[in-house]
Amino acid sequence: MLQGLGIGGTAAVAGCSAGYGDETETLSRTPKASRESKQPVERVAADPTDLPAPIDRDEPTTHEIELTAREVRAEIEPGVTFNFMTFDGQVPGPMIRVRQGDRVEFTLTNADGNAMPHNVDMHAIYGTGGGSVATMAAPGESNAEAFTARYPGAYIYHCAVPNLDYHISSGMFGMVLVEPKEGLPEVDRELYFGQHEVYTDSKAGSEGHHGFDMTRMAKEDPNYVLLNGEKYAWAAARHGPLEAETGERVRVFFVDGGPNLSSNFHPIGNVWTNAYRDGALASDPEKYVQTMKVPPGSCMVGEMDMVVPERIKLVDHALSRVARKGMLAEIDVTGEKVPETFDPSPDKPASADEEGPIY
Repeated sequence: MLQGLGIGGTAAVAGCSAGYGDETETLSRTPKASRESKQPVERVAADPTDLPAPIDRDEPTTHEIELTAREVRAEIEPGVTFNFMTFDGQVPGPMIRVRQGDRVEFTLTNADGNAMPHNVDMHAIYGTGGGSVATMAAPGESNAEAFTARYPGAYIYHCAVPNLDYHISSGMFGMVLVEPKEGLPEVDRELYFGQHEVYTDSKAGSEGHHGFDMTRMAKEDPNYVLLNGEKYAWAAARHGPLEAETGERVRVFFVDGGPNLSSNFHPIGNVWTNAYRDGALASDPEKYVQTMKVPPGSCMVGEMDMVVPERIKLVDHALSRVARKGMLAEIDVTGEKVPETFDPSPDKPASADEEGPIY
């Protein structure tokens, strides 16, 4: 199977088939590296507002892009730490934004102090393993490739070493956005999110450090299903809520790292006015979609109109993942009330800041 993906034997080709911790472990054992001490960081949850600006040019260009694989320790929820594997120390990894026809000179650096080899498979590349063979790097080393972005769309990139499911679950995925030559329609705000599931060897919520559970992953039974790497990372109770104003149109870029679960991505209190299934930006958008099915290893791009003041909850509508496993972000929309569109109570004024049930 790994050979069919273009990654079988990759570690051996790169000269790093053994000696790097987890890559020699079997699925029946918890990886040693999941318990080893890693560099502590304050957080891994990527800021959804921190993404490259829309492209405003008519000609192709060349980009020099570098990502650094970093193995770090951070809280997956308050009082619970986990060893994440990341690109540039965040989950999801930084969005890469280019235009159709652009040339990319890409380098992956595997940071000193890491225990394992890493690489990058970009779904926006024509080439063996999406470039994973070319970018395989041992700890303390770098590898590079060059490619032209031939087709438009929103695509995942992810680590693709032999234990690729373990690396992706631990946080090694992100989005590469290839804008069409004509660009994207103008919007007022853009946000960037990534969903993935995590399999730990302790009960979710139990304080202390959690190791990784390979057996639980093989059963596809995660303790956590997360949006941007932490339980309720961008909800009001954690690092959020995010903000918008009535009258705006907000574009959401969403990548499902998986490695195993599809997402049922839904904005509670709103709808996807325009939605590009699987990130297919060359196709006409679907209109007024309530929930987008996003397979693991795929993306979606959706736009919402901010019509009334409210708190929008971005969820996976497999709702036990929200209520039990951490899959939630919130957007507070402020502005003048529009009672002809929504009147929460004719007899009592309501506030967008009022807390409702988590679902």
